[in-house]
Amino acid sequence: VVRNTGTHAAGVVIGDEPLDNYVPLMRPAKGSGEGMAVTQFSMDAIAKLGLLKMDFLGLVNLNILQKARKNVSETKGLELDILEVPLDNAETFGLLSSGDTSGLFQLESTGMRRYIKELKPTSLGDLSAMIALYRPGPLEEIPRFIESKHGRRQVSYPHPILKDVLEETYGVIVYQDQVLLILQQFAGYSLGQADIVRKAMGKKIASLMEQEAGRFIDGAKGRGFSEELASQVWDLIEPFAGYAFNKAHSISYALIAYWTAYFKANYPLEYMAALLTCYQGVTEKVATTMAECTRLGIPVLPPDINQSDVGFTVEDNAIRFGLGAIKNVGQSAVRPLIDEARAHGPFAGPEDFCRRAEVTSLNRRAMESLIKVGAFDSIGSRGGLLAVAERLLSVAGERTRLRQSGQTTMFDLFGDTVEVPMPEIEIDPEDAISGRERATWEKELIGVALSAEDPLARVSQILGPDVTFCGAIDADMSGQPVTIAGRVATLRMLQTRKDGRSFVVASLEDLQGSIEVTVWPNVYEKTARLWQQDSLLVIKGTVRVRQDQPSVACDEVELFEEAAARSNAAVAPAQVADVETRPIAAGNGDDLVASKAHQGPDADPDLNDHMPSPLATWADADELVPPGDGAIEETPVTATPGPIPERQAVAQEFVPAQPLAETGHYN
Repeated sequence: VVRNTGTHAAGVVIGDEPLDNYVPLMRPAKGSGEGMAVTQFSMDAIAKLGLLKMDFLGLVNLNILQKARKNVSETKGLELDILEVPLDNAETFGLLSSGDTSGLFQLESTGMRRYIKELKPTSLGDLSAMIALYRPGPLEEIPRFIESKHGRRQVSYPHPILKDVLEETYGVIVYQDQVLLILQQFAGYSLGQADIVRKAMGKKIASLMEQEAGRFIDGAKGRGFSEELASQVWDLIEPFAGYAFNKAHSISYALIAYWTAYFKANYPLEYMAALLTCYQGVTEKVATTMAECTRLGIPVLPPDINQSDVGFTVEDNAIRFGLGAIKNVGQSAVRPLIDEARAHGPFAGPEDFCRRAEVTSLNRRAMESLIKVGAFDSIGSRGGLLAVAERLLSVAGERTRLRQSGQTTMFDLFGDTVEVPMPEIEIDPEDAISGRERATWEKELIGVALSAEDPLARVSQILGPDVTFCGAIDADMSGQPVTIAGRVATLRMLQTRKDGRSFVVASLEDLQGSIEVTVWPNVYEKTARLWQQDSLLVIKGTVRVRQDQPSVACDEVELFEEAAARSNAAVAPAQVADVETRPIAAGNGDDLVASKAHQGPDADPDLNDHMPSPLATWADADELVPPGDGAIEETPVTATPGPIPERQAVAQEFVPAQPLAETGHYN
């Protein structure tokens, strides 16, 4: 029984006649029902009918490249043909080899950055192979591929006859095409027959696979190969065929990745402006891209009603923030303002703004958002303008309606053009808005505090490229050492079962996300005064994964200011005063005693003796036997610098933690 229907995101069915001659159609299940018709047969039935199903995917990266070309044309007068970009550009491969791939198609993840840095690609083929291999399954072949490329491992083949097929990928099967050629050369398949086998492998049709295995071995024996060798080759290709990339697909992705790297390496200002424009509206992406601009030494100028466009623009070797990237502000609201400032000069003040501005689509919420992020700083103080925002809109709206209606005033009776008097709008020149409030508004509405620079925006520039963003840590990094830097958002204090020693679970936030950090007693006891809310910290630790949730076990910690000072970089004053700041030796949490009865077969052996993560279920919380009456002892932690107050035992029942939808934190 069909329970529900769904529509493929990009699947298009193609036939040589109207589709309703072949298949029943229906209106889309969602929306108004006015969109493209949907087939009532699933994709397998469609294929059996002989209809062609194609997936047409759209990539924002093509928009980014188009915008980057336009920026280069406007700033440098160069009309670049994307298809004429040289594929041997030294600067591009230098950028790729450095691992500086933030903002590049397919190459942004932490794991990919590490591998691409080790690979040091020298051709489009290297890039294509890495993109094809960086997937579940072939991922484990990446070290072999890299070692073979650099001559640190001898290239080997299952049989010399397969050298021509596998030579370009150093003996590693990378593409579906190679599977087809192995079937052809080793067992005498035609390419059409080989593709049928590939599809069977991909869909894991057991009966067909068993049949084809015998056919493959017979074909290989008929070509003079031993049955043992034929079985070895079959076992080699069978698990791979299902997840291998088509080479044309991988090369296409590699080409787009190369183009993005080319623009970033040779035209970084224009490329980053294009990146920001195409990501505007996605606050998190804007924030991380701006952090990358800071690392590259590219200034990002604040939004300005007299200077900004809807998108991000290149201005005097800097990038000007686009008005369309401000939350609550739509393009239709600011486009008339931008056009007026460009056509008749900047707005000189509040009265001038009311006289000239077209505000039909500008509501109070959008107006206040523009003021809060500083877009109107050139005509008045933020506090003063916020106090009269409603009056500004009212007066400007009245003038707009007057212009649009074509009505005359009594001054027109004299036959001369006379400026209609404007009501005086009093603006308090003293801005009562604190720097902290400005920063809060800016972070909420544009993703980053521009008026008071957040040192976290310059993490990579200050501490080097080996710092990992919190949001980039995933389950695939289990067991890997990482260095992270961020602001302590929340703290949870707990105690060990064995001897009641204190440890902390903290949430550390940077511009890209947050990660849970566990500070075991050996580390916490020496650095207790560092662990306070809003502290800026640099942490070295190891990624741990429990129930698919990554976290970091802290090995060393110090204030961000101290780490920055060693890098000879100027940063904001320390967030926590008078604290011990030296790196602390590792503490592995061995004090904790866990009950093995609560650990499943998939439990992380490194975490078996550790307290369960707050992000995991608390059903196994009785692994810890707290002091006294059996309740976990917890202490609220304040943001006040200085010693943490004496803990007071609070007896409470242990209940499963529930996530707070608003914050994502757990209580």
